[in-house]
Order: sequence, then structure tokens, then C-alpha cells
Amino acid sequence: MAKYITKRILVTIPVLLGMILLIFFMLNVVPGDPVTVMMKEHLKEDVVANLRRSMHLDDPFFIRYLRYVWDAIRGDLGVSWKLSRPVTGLIATAFPYTLKLALSAALFSWIMGIPVGIVSAVRKNSLIDHLSMGLSLFGVSMPVFWVALILQNTFKGTLPVSGVQTWKGYILPTIVLGWSSAGRIARLTRSNLLEVLREDYIRTARSKGLSRLKVITRHALKNALIPVITVMAIQISSLLSGAVITESVFSIPGVGSLAVSAIKNRDMPLLQGTVIFTAVLIIAGNLVADVLYSIIDPRIRVE
Repeated sequence: MAKYITKRILVTIPVLLGMILLIFFMLNVVPGDPVTVMMKEHLKEDVVANLRRSMHLDDPFFIRYLRYVWDAIRGDLGVSWKLSRPVTGLIATAFPYTLKLALSAALFSWIMGIPVGIVSAVRKNSLIDHLSMGLSLFGVSMPVFWVALILQNTFKGTLPVSGVQTWKGYILPTIVLGWSSAGRIARLTRSNLLEVLREDYIRTARSKGLSRLKVITRHALKNALIPVITVMAIQISSLLSGAVITESVFSIPGVGSLAVSAIKNRDMPLLQGTVIFTAVLIIAGNLVADVLYSIIDPRIRVE
């Protein structure tokens, strides 16, 4: 097991370095001089030259990339041009809000998606099945901002529609962010459970006289939920990185709102830091999913 985990971690290192290189390159070729953005109208040639030299902007691209990677390893993602504060500190302040929102949305999607998927599979082609899959398809298809606006107008005056001063402020954002994920979980659970219910060992269990409930809970679900658990692990990282629109609509001061603010202010160090941070979360989520999958299904480690 340790060998498998070590191998997966080593595989993620070049992926991480390549991802940082791609993001660093894309954001460095964006038109606009950072010194001009920082100084605005107060431009003097000697001041600009000294500032560019102090920021190492005159160095070759690859040297700047290596320096950025080395600083990032030590936890230094640069300084925000707009706020004049370390990017790492800004992300650390904003991340708890995003983490609370992502975890609550993930929990909502699991609580809603898995039972709905199980009921739909057990009651295949029934009215409950059609209604459940229709709602899940609705959740997967509808844009997040549209669902957010609908819920804001519907529950205005009943629940907070902006900010997260209390725990009630997380209710609507949680539903908005978790609705689409719940739909995916429900459909995946249903399809996997239907496939498992057609296996030979399920027919054998039924022939032994086990009740339908025992066959499903003791035999079918154990194998049907393996891919679902993998998706659930990846889902957390995707929710962490995909909360940008939800945070913006509900005025949540998370990493997503920080990235939007960086885009508006052309604050490249802050934007670069938030993008790399969310990309690292996605890579970490995939790594956790691989490890969980190998624990649940030992055949993965053997292969």
C-alpha cells in the first residue's frame, strides 16, 4: 500500500510543475505592464526601472518561473499589487469560507444523491424513478447563477441572501452549489446499482432466500458505491475550485471572490496564486480518490 501511495505522489509532481508552468506562462503573456498597473499615473522612468529590477521583471522567463516555484514551495506566492499584502495570507484568510461552503455542499449532495439513486434503481421505471431522474437532470443542466437567483428571489426575507454572518447564510449557497453534484451522484448511484443487480452473485444471494433489502444492503451496495465514493472524493476538490460563481452571487469572501477581485483589478500575483491554489486542490483530490479506490478495491494496487 505504501509503495502504491508513493508512486501516485511521485506521478503528481511533474503534473503539478507542468500546471504551474502553464498558469505562469498564460498569466505572464497577458497584455499590460505590472509596473504601470501598480504606479498608475505616477510614472517616472527611473522609478519604473528600479521597480522592475526589484521585482525581477527583467529576468528571463524561465528564471522567473524557477524562482516562483522555489518561493511557492516555501509558501510564498508573492505580494498582491492592489492590496500590498502577501497572497498566501489573503488565501489563508479566504479559504475557510470556501472550505465550509464546499464541505456543506458535498454533504448535501451525498445525503440527497445517494438515497435518491438507490430508490430509483430499486423502483426502476416507476413514477418515483422518473421524477427523481428528472429532478437530477434538472440539477445537472441548470446554470448555477440561475438557480442562485431563483432561490434568492424565492427565499428573500426568510433566509439570508447575501453574506455569511451566521450559519443560516450558508443554507442557500449550499443548495445552489450542491444541487448539481447531487444530481450527478444520484444518476451514477442508480446506473451502478442497476448494473450490479444483474450480476450472478446477486442472483445467487436471492436464490438462498435472502430478502430484497438484505441483498441490496449487504451485497449490491458494497460494489455499486465504489465508483460513487471515488467521484465523491474528487467532488470535494471540484467544489472547492468551482465555488467562484456561488461566492460572487452570495457575497461570500472566499477564494472564488478573491479571484474575481484579482481579475477586476488586474492583480496578477493574486490571480496567479488563487488559480494555482485551486489547481493544487484538484490534484490533491484526485490523489485522495486514487488512494481511496485502492483501499476499497485492492485489485487496483495489484494492477
